[in-house]
Amino acid sequence: MLTLFFVDDLPTAVGQIYEFDGEDAHHAVRVLRIAAGETFMLGDGNGRWSQVRVFAVKKRSLEVEVLHTGFQEKLNTNFTVAQAIPKSDRAKEAIELLTEAGVDRIVPWRAARSIGKSCDKYEVIARIASKQSRRLRIPEIGEVATTDDLCALIKASELAIVFHESATKKLSDCVTNTNIVDALIIIGPEGGITPQELIKFEGSGAQVAIMGRPILRSAHAGIAAISAVSALLKVW
Repeated sequence: MLTLFFVDDLPTAVGQIYEFDGEDAHHAVRVLRIAAGETFMLGDGNGRWSQVRVFAVKKRSLEVEVLHTGFQEKLNTNFTVAQAIPKSDRAKEAIELLTEAGVDRIVPWRAARSIGKSCDKYEVIARIASKQSRRLRIPEIGEVATTDDLCALIKASELAIVFHESATKKLSDCVTNTNIVDALIIIGPEGGITPQELIKFEGSGAQVAIMGRPILRSAHAGIAAISAVSALLKVW
């Protein structure tokens, strides 16, 4: 696939001349060595895209012409992952993996046993990961949620699954309907979801499932969960 960059003022008219500048353009010129005649993609992060061709290379920018333009519709199922906030290095990994897996919305959850505190770079991480994975829609980063906030999300979702090592129910037994519009996955912290949190989640309508025998790190569990649920829902 063609290299992808995001811009706020996406050119959308075929034949339009556009000057691509800023940090990404500088990276394209100095690091990627993009030359005249090469093509790449520009996107607005919300599904709209334009394929462009370079006709002039400047010191810190590129002049391009729009060749094609279009819009990528959302998938039929909207995925939200509530991720217990990990410590900073693991948080970056978690956001990157969830973005690459195609999650639509990531909600940082301040669980009772959460280690991490800051979520101020999540949007930047998601944007970079979207560019690297060539996805045209940057996932939304929600506000930091409490356990009660997640209970409200559970009630608003058609399918809500909490993954926990003590569960006896298989994930495949949780997904009996493939016509799901809104799906919610809840991933706990390294220290685990507390019994009180599980009671609240189940009381709100969530199903508690086990994710195989090995215990995954919190930062890695999300991509495994979204992959499995996507397959069961026939999204993949």
